Amino acid sequence: MENLTITQIREKILKKEISAEEITKYYLNRIEQKDKELNSYITVSKEKALERAKKFDNNFENEKDKRLSGIPLSIKDVYSTKDILTTCASHILDGYTPVYESTVTKKLLNEGAIFLGKTNLDQFCHGSSTITSYYGPTRNPHDLERLPGGSSGGSAAAVAADLCASSLGTETAGSLRQPSSWCGVVGLKPTYGRVSRYGVLAMGSSLDSPGPISKSVQDAALLLSVIAGYDKKDFSSYNMPTPNYFDNLDSSKTKGMKICIPKEYLDMEIEEGVLKNFEKSVEILKQLGAQIEYVNVLDPSLAMSVYTITCRSEVSSNLARYDGTRYGLEGKDKASVKTYFESTRGEGFGKESKRRVMTGTYSLSAGYADEYFKKSEQVRQIVKEDLEKILKRYDCLISPTTPTPALKDKDADNPLFGEMSDILAEGSSEAGFPAISIPNGKVGALPTGIQFVGRILDEQTILNIAKGLEEATI
Repeated sequence: MENLTITQIREKILKKEISAEEITKYYLNRIEQKDKELNSYITVSKEKALERAKKFDNNFENEKDKRLSGIPLSIKDVYSTKDILTTCASHILDGYTPVYESTVTKKLLNEGAIFLGKTNLDQFCHGSSTITSYYGPTRNPHDLERLPGGSSGGSAAAVAADLCASSLGTETAGSLRQPSSWCGVVGLKPTYGRVSRYGVLAMGSSLDSPGPISKSVQDAALLLSVIAGYDKKDFSSYNMPTPNYFDNLDSSKTKGMKICIPKEYLDMEIEEGVLKNFEKSVEILKQLGAQIEYVNVLDPSLAMSVYTITCRSEVSSNLARYDGTRYGLEGKDKASVKTYFESTRGEGFGKESKRRVMTGTYSLSAGYADEYFKKSEQVRQIVKEDLEKILKRYDCLISPTTPTPALKDKDADNPLFGEMSDILAEGSSEAGFPAISIPNGKVGALPTGIQFVGRILDEQTILNIAKGLEEATI
């Protein structure tokens, strides 16, 4: 059962080579043995997971046709999961157990998925390291002295360490792709609005995109096929038909694709090993029949500046709801509530959350909003138009996912560590484009990744070409 993909587990379950209970116990045992050093989970729902697995096995004939029946997954701890603790890795949400299910997790459950638990992250998604979590840092499975990336670092580490079949994360500007690259797994960021945000922590409301982290492109396509689609509870979701990405996956379409490489992305300070692995991937794509050209784009540092202002402004607005009176107070007496309220705003938020709230509040304040937030949104539109113009001529854009392999804790001391780690992903996130990162080699023991960025709502193209490169390098 070791290191199986979703599709491999599904095949074994349908052939009755393994049961849902057996594969669930396998992951729960691995979590118990391995996660003490990784800390990829905040909450493990052992009893609920086993109960659901047994229910599936006992009702096999009625459940077997669902796309995820018997598949154990983990969920980033920003999704509302009914009756399962949801903390956003923050002290301020101690004891908060939602009474409703997010749209994404409800879709997974409807297709028969089993939830093993909730994974660790940077507190309120504020960071790219998963060390700002109130529940302690997550470690990289390839080197425990290294960061897993973030903010979906717990999900990426859990998938890489085989502590689940796949996981659900979120991305605001690199939070799926960067940890996937550093942990050597697949991270898919859908088009903004392709997947519902209802019931998911609002960090940067105009940027947030739920998406899968998996062991293969095929699994990413399957999960996207399940979770994508219009949701009347999310006004930003696209009200249009959703393709079956899994059934339409076709790596042969790599041949003849027109691909561009932004020169400015490669002009960044990219580590030599990362660049060499990228160049090898480019040569493989050429051998597969892809046409590759270099293009000029706007300086990526502009996208970094936009993210710094726009996202922090939205963070300031979104975190206003966490005032110490609304969440996690069930069953507490009046004295406890009073004490909790008085201490929460100061003690409940971590250092990074406070920093982002203060920066965002400043950029939105009277006399400064036009100078900072409005200007940032204007530059964001220019970045989007620049990428749109390029992708009218090409099927997709490619680059290294991150400038470096996984870094160490001390590297995260810089207040702009996240922005710099995600600099090659930020522009496409601000524009709302779909993107996928897949492993493309190692520098020593540390994985590197290559990303494919596609047109709005054209996830199929980037899935097809990523599958082509994946097959050629396995």
